[in-house]
Amino acid sequence: MSSIELIDSHCHIVFRNFAEDLDQVAERWREVGVVSLLHACVEPSEIPAIRSLANRFPEMRYSVGVHPLDTKHWQSNTKSVLRNAAINDQRVVAIGELGLDLFRDKNLQEQLAILRPQLDLAVELDLPVIIHCRDAAEPMITELQQRYQEGVCPRGVMHCWGGTVEEMNNFLELGFFISFSGTVTFPKAAAIHECASQVPSNRLLVETDSPFLAPVPKRGKRNEPAFVQAVASRIADLRGESIDQVAGSSTANARKLFGLP
Repeated sequence: MSSIELIDSHCHIVFRNFAEDLDQVAERWREVGVVSLLHACVEPSEIPAIRSLANRFPEMRYSVGVHPLDTKHWQSNTKSVLRNAAINDQRVVAIGELGLDLFRDKNLQEQLAILRPQLDLAVELDLPVIIHCRDAAEPMITELQQRYQEGVCPRGVMHCWGGTVEEMNNFLELGFFISFSGTVTFPKAAAIHECASQVPSNRLLVETDSPFLAPVPKRGKRNEPAFVQAVASRIADLRGESIDQVAGSSTANARKLFGLP
């Protein structure tokens, strides 16, 4: 058993490619010191299955929300479905994964139309948000700055951050945490390396985004929560810190933001 404590602040283990060996996957995350994990939700039909995983793994907490690439799953009653799911289970600790993704889709107005009610819900329930933002930093910053000025901006995390230091600083000014995934281990990810080396230690989170984006040396394989150790190790190298320091600060930050055990 590892002497360090790590939190995987964003994973998706509900997917079918974990169905065969999830108990072994859990053994491996416990062995490397992952004491808690936050399961992100991409659309409401996932919620019952995620809830049953939380029953199976007591160290798991989860979010409820609709991903920006899943606008088709937003119905007239979706906000109340998310609200009820959050109110009825204290293991729901965030709203998301929500956000903007203009890399794959260009339907900004449709994405904003489902982003805004989710941000409102997070403020209403006093829960943090998990923000997915890909090729959309400018409209996301504009949206959050407007809310910040109006006093209705939730707290939260920029998940799997891949933008510039300047963009990151805008999110930091708005009070957001910055999370790093396996992409920080990719040799050519210069912008992510720069962000990871400069983010304040009290705003840093680590995640896997399992089963996606496995870190080096597992790149191209199925990712899993145990691999968050490789993420923390690479960030430590970039910051000139020990893995104990990165694990300590990122774990404390995840507990603070999400109220994790």
